[in-house]
Amino acid sequence: MARTSARPATPLLVRRLQALALTLALAAVASSARKIPDSITPISRDLYHSSDSILREIKALVARNSDRLTMDTVRASNKGYSAEMFVVTFNHAKGTVDDGSKIKIMLSFGQHGRELITSEVALSLLYVLTEKRRIAGVDLSSFEKILENLVIKVVPMENFNGRKLVEAGELCDRRNGRGVDLNRNWSVDWGKKEKDYNPFEEDPGTARFSEPEAQIMQELSKSFKPHIWVNVHSGMEALFMPYDHKNTTPDGAPSQLMRSLLENLNRRHFQDSCLVGSGGGAVGYLAHGTTTDYLFDVAKVPMPFTFEIYGDEKASTDDCFKMFNPVDKTTFDRVINKWCMAFLILFEEGLRILPGSQVASQGALDNWVPIGGEILERIADQKSGSENRQLEGLDLGMQELKTYFRLFMLSTFLLMFMFCSRISKNRNRESGNF
Repeated sequence: MARTSARPATPLLVRRLQALALTLALAAVASSARKIPDSITPISRDLYHSSDSILREIKALVARNSDRLTMDTVRASNKGYSAEMFVVTFNHAKGTVDDGSKIKIMLSFGQHGRELITSEVALSLLYVLTEKRRIAGVDLSSFEKILENLVIKVVPMENFNGRKLVEAGELCDRRNGRGVDLNRNWSVDWGKKEKDYNPFEEDPGTARFSEPEAQIMQELSKSFKPHIWVNVHSGMEALFMPYDHKNTTPDGAPSQLMRSLLENLNRRHFQDSCLVGSGGGAVGYLAHGTTTDYLFDVAKVPMPFTFEIYGDEKASTDDCFKMFNPVDKTTFDRVINKWCMAFLILFEEGLRILPGSQVASQGALDNWVPIGGEILERIADQKSGSENRQLEGLDLGMQELKTYFRLFMLSTFLLMFMFCSRISKNRNRESGNF
């Protein structure tokens, strides 16, 4: 029998096979691009909460401890970009009227998205303050009297949008949801760039306070007027005071008080192992447009600090999760316990060292100030839905009244201008007749 040769494939079939091969190749490339290399440490999901789970836990904690905790949700937007922030307030005796004698403390965590450990400390500290979560070897009852004299506001995740990017795989990103470093967006020495400036790390934004997150925090500094503010980061272990944008500390008594508090904390709790001094002088590089420098120079917060709570100096610069966050449970627990305790000692030292003249009523604790431009919303989670709708209706009514008033003023100005122009023309005609 004669052998028959195989029939050649039709051109259409060949093209389809080629297209299929190309599609599979592209999918393989995309898959390999998304896959984290073996040399890079992924997020330890068994140790770290997701941003959503942190929020759920905090809401549940507030609900269980409504006699001491309240929680506000604040939103702001600018040029199409929006941010949402959650602010938890601890007041040991919330039912009592603040007579102005309490120390007001502000703690902000998670300003840089990749520093997940900071928000874990925030969550654990809230448990310690309210439900006495155990710290090894510490009698928390001894701090009860101290807490009675404090009002503490905690922002557990300042950069919520940036953290979401990190959780999605951008492990080295510290910026917010549109690529701005929130710790370069404040107004003191804003926009200045050092020779080694890296836009991926330090983009200051298009203008001072261009970012909604920074706008919210700025308004919080105005309305709450804290005596102590701590901006919590990771990357090393250090206790920093102003300034960040120059290699010096402020002059005079305020600087001496800040240094005294940090040195006492370092000696009592860290056995002098932490780096203490100005951020610009001690960290190894100058930073411009930072939160701490604004708080001291402009907001006049008596004691603004930056705490660096962890860093793995042996980690590769590409291995960002490991560089900024502990990756094993033993180290994780040690960092959490150590820094929760550090904050309790900070509270004690602050209460002891701040002069009585500085502990005075500086305005209502929750007197939020509208930021202008686009809308800043404040939503009290403890209020009922009907109360929130009434507040929203009132806000909308006020906005409409403001709009009508502006239109009224504009129309009045135009009418006055037209009237004056008519009088001027008539006078010119009359003068021309002589």
